[in-house]
Amino acid sequence: MSTTTEKDTENTVEVKVEVKKPKNNKRRKVMIAVGSVALVGALYFLYDFFFFVSTDNAQIEANTVILTARVSGYITQVNVQEGQKVKKGDVLVQIDSEDYQNRSKQSENELGSVAARVQDAERNYHRIQSLYEQGAVSAQQRDNALATYQELARRQKALQAQADISTNSLNDTQIRAPSDGIIAKKAAEVGMLANPGTPLIGFVSDDSRWIVANFKETDLNQLKVGQSVDIDVDAISGRSFEGEVEAFYPATGSIFSLIPFDNATGNFTKVVQRVPTRIKFKNVKKEDYDLLKAGLSVEVKVKIR
Repeated sequence: MSTTTEKDTENTVEVKVEVKKPKNNKRRKVMIAVGSVALVGALYFLYDFFFFVSTDNAQIEANTVILTARVSGYITQVNVQEGQKVKKGDVLVQIDSEDYQNRSKQSENELGSVAARVQDAERNYHRIQSLYEQGAVSAQQRDNALATYQELARRQKALQAQADISTNSLNDTQIRAPSDGIIAKKAAEVGMLANPGTPLIGFVSDDSRWIVANFKETDLNQLKVGQSVDIDVDAISGRSFEGEVEAFYPATGSIFSLIPFDNATGNFTKVVQRVPTRIKFKNVKKEDYDLLKAGLSVEVKVKIR
């Protein structure tokens, strides 16, 4: 504090005026708080740098398949819609089966007729063979009976194969779900002519989920199979998943491109390559597969220490 003294001619009066100096407590607190946050951030960055290898160049993968027709025919029924859950063996699409049923019946009838003739030929051969051993018939008669039996047996096998093909074709008129899953895309419509190879249903299986993460080639020396992984899915906030490094692809992603980059050109520029890495989920319930949709972006952190 500073003191000011005033004096007059008659009386001396001292007046003390206190002048408060500005306090910097508030600024000091703000600086301490900012410094603490910066320190925590620096420590977290160092911890993350030394103990994890991370990338956000990663996506969830699933067993996806395009179900196609194996036989020709007009579609008579479509039993599913996009986004619908189905069970293994459910009939998704029905192709007109009348012609295939007739072919199957024809093959079965022909097979039954030949099977009866084979039985007669077999009995006849054994009877003639017995007579031949007794000297009642010639060797020529025995050989003829044997040849007839063998020819009919071969005919029976050929018809059995044809009947199996007809049965399979009849079964192929029903497009069934290969496993539990979800209908992702429906291209089939009633009245549409399906031919072998025609895409009808896009199907995503519920069997499993995994992640393909693309790590920089400079990080590979710190990664190995079996390391634990922290997984954050962009579409699922407030929840993390556990994973494990399962395998490394044998080549970089650029090798699998349609037109691989030619490093022999004169304007070569070195670019850090990325190696696809397969990461499996751990402790994930089957009902979580509805959340872990194929194609979702994720961020993965591999614990290296």
